[in-house]
Amino acid sequence: QVQLVESGGGLVQPGGSLRLACAVSESIFSIATMGWYRQAPGKERELVATISSGAHIYYADSVKGRFTISRDNGKNTVYLQMNSLKPEDTAVYYCNAVAMLKRYWGQGTQVTVSS
Repeated sequence: QVQLVESGGGLVQPGGSLRLACAVSESIFSIATMGWYRQAPGKERELVATISSGAHIYYADSVKGRFTISRDNGKNTVYLQMNSLKPEDTAVYYCNAVAMLKRYWGQGTQVTVSS
C-alpha cells in the first residue's frame, strides 16, 4: 500500500521560512506527479504546487516567487520550500501523488504563520 508521510510543519513568524518534506513508500514515486495542497479553516482544499516525473512545475499564483517545489527521486521525497511566509499561508498542507490513474494523499502537516 502506498503511503505518503509529510514532515516539517510548525509555527513560524511572518516573513519566515519552512521546508516541508513528503516521503513516499513505494516505487511509484519515479513516475508520479507529486503535489502539495493546502486547506485553511473554513475553506476548500487548494492546489499549491505540482512537479511531474519530468520535473515540469506548476505554482498557484498566490505562492509564485515565494515557494519552491522539488523532488529527489533517489530518496522518494518531494519538498516544498516556503519563504516569505504570510499569515494567509496558514493551513494544513497535504502531499499528493498521482500515478497510474490513482491518487494518494498524506495525512497533512499544520503550518501556522503568526507573530
